[in-house]
Order: sequence, then structure tokens, then C-alpha cells
Amino acid sequence: MGKCCGDGNKAVEPGESSSPQCGSASTAENAPENGPLAWFGKMIENCYQYATDARIAGRHIVGIMCEYTPRELIMAADAVPVCLCGGSAEMIPAAEEHLPANLCPLIKSTYGYHLRGANPFLEMADLIVAETTCDGKKKMYELMAQTRPMYVLELPQKPTDDDAMAHWITELRKLRAKLEEQFGVEITDEKIRQAIKTMNCERELRRELAALMRSESPPLTGRQLLDFKSIISGIDADFEQYAEAIKQFRSRSDSCSKDPAVRVLLTGVPMAHGAERVLDIIESAGGLVVCMESCTGVKPILEDVDETADDPIVALAQKYLRLPCSVMTRNDRRMDVLRELAAGYRPQCVVDLIWQACITYDVESYLVKELAEKELGTPYLRIETDYSPSDSARIALRVEALFETVRGRAFGQGRSN
Repeated sequence: MGKCCGDGNKAVEPGESSSPQCGSASTAENAPENGPLAWFGKMIENCYQYATDARIAGRHIVGIMCEYTPRELIMAADAVPVCLCGGSAEMIPAAEEHLPANLCPLIKSTYGYHLRGANPFLEMADLIVAETTCDGKKKMYELMAQTRPMYVLELPQKPTDDDAMAHWITELRKLRAKLEEQFGVEITDEKIRQAIKTMNCERELRRELAALMRSESPPLTGRQLLDFKSIISGIDADFEQYAEAIKQFRSRSDSCSKDPAVRVLLTGVPMAHGAERVLDIIESAGGLVVCMESCTGVKPILEDVDETADDPIVALAQKYLRLPCSVMTRNDRRMDVLRELAAGYRPQCVVDLIWQACITYDVESYLVKELAEKELGTPYLRIETDYSPSDSARIALRVEALFETVRGRAFGQGRSN
């Protein structure tokens, strides 16, 4: 289980800039071959080696499908939590033999890996812990469970109801008991607390990296920041590389760009590894994604788990139920989070990414548009797509038009001043 390898600096608070005010967004060409960018560029290989070594040592592999599943409970069972979300378009045709074509590509890709036996982490998994978020995932789990060991958490979806927290605490206690039974271990409160400390450390390091993007001239790109993540949590070597990356990027003081990129707040669906196409289009068109609100961005790392709580299960439940996913009703917290992120990262526009047939995020895009345009006063663009690159040119044109609007507004404001 990982140890905290931070450099001793405190976590950056909202609105506080930790990087030089004049940095360069282009760093890949200057990255050392053995530096943090190179390390996380081999993330899949690193995780495969870690999981393989863990199995040799007698540890179990547990696949997870969603940020609502507390990794801490799995780690407290001395098991390895691995995110199994699929990001490959190549896996989708196989999945469509069983699943509807008009289904979320993340669900289809994940299931396609299952059918083809093409995800080595899924093949290693001794148990899969899933959750009742969207209907498509719930029904896909039923099919996968025909041949895979599966445990499903029932997630309450009215988070402010009086009994929602009590129900979620019960679900986490049941998961604890399932892990103990499945693996023949005892999950003590102390083991959970140690796992909480490890995950809090990981969240803190990732928050500090994300906070570098608050700078007037961020020292890395949104794609580089997105790559600073792992499908396995709690790896010591990852923590060391996070700390080194924070140190390196904080020290950058390159000259300011004469043609600064358009600052973008990217919200909406998660981008699984391999499904970063829209982010790449945005940044190739002259944008800079300074903040990603999604589950593959800052959403899971905004808050820590209380390490001092009398009951660590209650502390886990309180943290994880606050995740503002669009499956929640009402999901007012997502709007509150977007307001906070806009204040800290100062985006010039909002891009809302929707995977095809993701009904909850699609409906909620109306509220995000209202927030962006009427309250934040920023241009808004909704992009609905899947994993296929067939619409890349059309998306690029729409993104370029958005940026022209942003630059036109900036020019007009400059003239009026």
C-alpha cells in the first residue's frame, strides 16, 4: 500500500496559484526520458507489472467500474483495486452482438473487453465490484456476471433524503463483509484507516498537480494533466512521480506565449484511457483545458475522507455519497462545484462532453448551459459523440467556432477598455 511521498508543501487552496504566473503549456518535447511524464506514459505497463507482482505475492485483484466504489475497503482487504472502464472503439463491435448499438460507448467498450478476454486486468480479477448508477451499466453487469464474479453496490440516488446516508453506510458494511468472506481476511478499522491515509495522500498530490492549471500561463497541457493518473491506486512509485512532477512544473518560468490559448473548463462524462479524442481536438484547435470536472478529472479528488472519524465506514460513506454524478437527483452539487471551479480556474468557455446515449448527462446539459451562459457569462458548447473518430472534423469545426467567439469577445472587451 502506497505511502505519501509529497514534498512537504501544503495542499493548494481554491483560488490560490501555485505555479509561476508565466509558464509554458508545451512540455512534452522537454520531458526527460525517465521523468514523470514518461513514467505515466507507460501507465498501463506499470500497472500490469504491479498487478502481476501482487498476484505472485498472493494478493487478490478487484475490478471496479465507478468512482462510487471506495478503493479504501479493497485496499484494507490487502487486495488491489483496478479500474476496468473501457476506452477502446475496437471493443465495441463485439459488445453490440449482445448490447444495443445506441448505448453508451464506455459501457460497450468495457463489455467488449469482457467478451474478447482482451483486458488482462479483467482476466486477473478475482472479484468485480460494480454499482447501480445508470441503467445501461446495471443491465450490462447482469450479463457480465454470468461468467464473472460480481458484487453490486446499491447506490442511493436521492442523496439529500434522510435515509440515503444510512442506506449507503449499510451497503459499504455489506461490501466489507463480502470482501472478508471472498478472500478469507479480516478488515479491521485500523486497516481501513491506513488505506484512507494512503488515498488521501494520492488525492492531495493530484489536487496539487491540478492546481497548477490555475496559473495565468499553466506549465502543462490538459492532456498531460489527464495522463497523470493510474488505473491502480496506492502505488508508491506513482506517488514519487506525482511529487516530482509538482516540483518540476512549479519551477518552470518560461516566457509568456504571445498567442495564449483559450482557457476551457471541460465537464461531463469521464474519459477512460484511450478515449481522450475530444480533449485532443480542443487543445489542437488552440484551447487549453485548465480544468476537467469529470470523474477522470477533479471530481473524485475534491475532498478527502475524515481520518479521525470514530467509524471509518461512516467516513467513507460521507465522502463518496457527495460525488456529484448526474445519476443523482437532484444533482445541485454539480452546479455548485462548477461555480467553484470556474472561480478558481477562470475559464473563458465551458465544453460539456456527452457520450452517446448517456441520458443523465445529456438531460443535465441544459442546466450546465444555463449556468455557463447566464450565471458565469461564458460561451458554452455541448459535444455529443462516441468513441468513433468519424465526427472528429465536425467537432473540430465547432470547437474552432467557439474559440472565435471567445476571442471576439475578448477583443471587444479590450477595445471598450
